[in-house]
Amino acid sequence: MSLSLRGKLVVYLVFLHLALGGFAAWILIDDPDWIFAVEALFVVSLFAGIMLLRGLFKPVDIVETGAELIAERDFTTKFVLLGHPELDPLIDVYNRMIDRLREERLASQEQGQLLQKIVEASPAGIVLCDYDGNVQQMNPAAERILAGTPLPELAVGESRMLPHHGSRRVRVSRAEFRHRGFAKDFYVVEELTEELRLSEKAAYEKLIRMMSHEVNNSVGAVRSLLESMLAYAPQVGEGDRPDFVSALHIASARIDALNRFMAAFADVVRIPQPSRMPSSIAALVERVALLLRPELTERNVRLELDLADRSSYEVDPNQIEQVVINIFRNALDAIQRDGTIRASLHDGVLTITDSGPGIPESARGELFTPFFTTKRDGRGLGLTIVQEILANHGLRFSLENARPQGAAFTIAFNGAG
Repeated sequence: MSLSLRGKLVVYLVFLHLALGGFAAWILIDDPDWIFAVEALFVVSLFAGIMLLRGLFKPVDIVETGAELIAERDFTTKFVLLGHPELDPLIDVYNRMIDRLREERLASQEQGQLLQKIVEASPAGIVLCDYDGNVQQMNPAAERILAGTPLPELAVGESRMLPHHGSRRVRVSRAEFRHRGFAKDFYVVEELTEELRLSEKAAYEKLIRMMSHEVNNSVGAVRSLLESMLAYAPQVGEGDRPDFVSALHIASARIDALNRFMAAFADVVRIPQPSRMPSSIAALVERVALLLRPELTERNVRLELDLADRSSYEVDPNQIEQVVINIFRNALDAIQRDGTIRASLHDGVLTITDSGPGIPESARGELFTPFFTTKRDGRGLGLTIVQEILANHGLRFSLENARPQGAAFTIAFNGAG
């Protein structure tokens, strides 16, 4: 067992004074009169050795005590100056170091608290992972946006736009930072549904206005020419006159059809703000069901209604009726013939499901994109109109595949008052 430096010095002083004691005993045997002088010398030497030993190890004691305080993260205790020319500079250095460490710890804590507050208040979702890549922590925005949905597989630095709960679109980005020398991942999750909806709306409004302007100008001129040409019908030979008149009427009918086609597009940009009033959603669904009953019967599609909630909600009944009609017609188009549509209303949540083939995976991200359609003769505006009306009402909605088959459109009216 090795001794410390202090122990070695103590052993040295003990052996030194034992040697002095032996030497003194040898002297006293020959001359006992020296006993008092020898005792005084022995005591003075022992006292001087102890004082020198304490003085020598005073800085070491201070360093050891300071190291223990730092190891315990105690940055509040400082040493008092002793008036010693050799110890005071050491004490002053230690005290200034402790002040600096205390200030840096306080600044680090304040920065950490500020960063935590910023992360918690951020509208963007932030997800922190542990060293194994598992989710360790997420802020309230991430919990709200993801709502239990797992994060996608992304490479570091990759960003991807994802369809989320039917109508919502979310961008997820993955990045990396170093923590205690090791890499940790974090994800930034941004809700872009409303931003993209407004951007798309501005784009298709401009496109529709340009199309309407150009088409209306051409249609007006062409229709005027057709009407003028009909005045020349009596001048056409009797054998060719029926074909001549029929051709003009067909062209005129196609012009009218083009007008109606453009009017349907223009309706998308002319949706007014909702005129809200207390309305029974159950009664509204029942009216739409009555309206569509002949078509349902013709296609042999059974309609099941489970409208337990008879409460009233602050909505525009005409616009919401248009929404329900569009959803029912989409369900009919998905089923074609021989199927079931079910509408349920519980606690302010309306769910309309169908027994059709469901939503193709390739189409999920484009469902509410203007002009996108999976129908042969579709215009891709039905769901766009639905989205505009529901967004103007501030209602949450989604379109997802149902189990075991079909699709389910859900609208939450319980936030409409």
